[in-house]
Amino acid sequence: MKLYRHTGNIKAGLFILGVSLIIGLLTYTQLLVKDLREDNREIVRLYANLIANVVQDDNDANLDFVFENIIQKVKFPLIQTDIENNIQMWKNLPEEIKTKEQIYSFMKFSDEYNEPIPLTYGDENIEQITLGYLHYGDSAIVAKIQIWSYIEIMAIGIFIFLGFSGFSFIRNNEKKHIWVGMARETAHQLGTPVSALMGWVEWMKEYPNKTQEIIPEIETDLQRLEQISRRFSNMGSKSDFEEFDLSVRMEKIIKYLTKRLPSLGKKVQLVNDIEPGIIIVANGSLLAWSIENIIRNGIDSIEKGHGIVSVSVKKELNDIKIRIKDNGKGIPKKDWRNIFRPGFSTKQAGWGLGLSLANRIIEDIHDGDLKVIESSDTGGTIFEIRL
Repeated sequence: MKLYRHTGNIKAGLFILGVSLIIGLLTYTQLLVKDLREDNREIVRLYANLIANVVQDDNDANLDFVFENIIQKVKFPLIQTDIENNIQMWKNLPEEIKTKEQIYSFMKFSDEYNEPIPLTYGDENIEQITLGYLHYGDSAIVAKIQIWSYIEIMAIGIFIFLGFSGFSFIRNNEKKHIWVGMARETAHQLGTPVSALMGWVEWMKEYPNKTQEIIPEIETDLQRLEQISRRFSNMGSKSDFEEFDLSVRMEKIIKYLTKRLPSLGKKVQLVNDIEPGIIIVANGSLLAWSIENIIRNGIDSIEKGHGIVSVSVKKELNDIKIRIKDNGKGIPKKDWRNIFRPGFSTKQAGWGLGLSLANRIIEDIHDGDLKVIESSDTGGTIFEIRL
């Protein structure tokens, strides 16, 4: 359930981020456009004053100078009309505008965004006379900014879409991988007791008169199956802690695995280097599961004739240090951290969940530390757990 809540939070976060970026971009673009239009308006107002003053002087030479040397420098569309909005002059109109009707349409469209500037003359003591109007459109840079803002919005939309699609693909792929991996991990956990029970059945067939000697071992394997079932059924629920003797629990694990190593098809010696009397408060079932996973990982890594897996448990001040050392195939140093990632495995048939589960149990549930402290092709691997 937590995974789905986090997934929903991530999707909601992506959506809110995208909407915020779009709103922010549009707001900023509109502010820029507004500032540029204000600048253009000030320029047009200045031109209107110049034209009105020149007209007031009644000097055609000055009027020609204004049009040729000042108005001609304008970089945005400009249309001059008389008092009745009859077009008298235009400048910088789009190339596709050819006819008077098209000019009127463009002028009407421009007036919706930019109010025309009146051409007036006269001082404060004399009634001002309006000669006409200057109509102006947006400069090319305003149009480019608006177009670019839409391009950016499309890019943000594509980014959000790809983010949603990519995240959904990865999550579905991981979910599928985890389900298959959990099935393999279940089979891996069941493998030891099931193989042992099959061995005991064959032994009973061969020595029927010694059945009573084997019943305790069969009961142990049945208890093991029940324990595995309980571990998986409690997965995801709150972990219950208890006080117990870790040394005794560890010795039971080694004793159990030692008797069943032949059924695993491995010639491996489990070395017990456990300091007695180490008391701990933890979830015994989950902690044992994680340690077994690491021991089994060490057993699986052994490919040569005679393997050794050494289990050491020591108490150092307030810490408990557990070391599991094997002489099997080592782990490349670049993968020392990757092996604890779900789905990563150095084994061809591995699904990368055993060590990932062990890491989560030790670090997330017990606030401990699990790491590889040494590994090589010839010397095997040493895992260290600190609690």
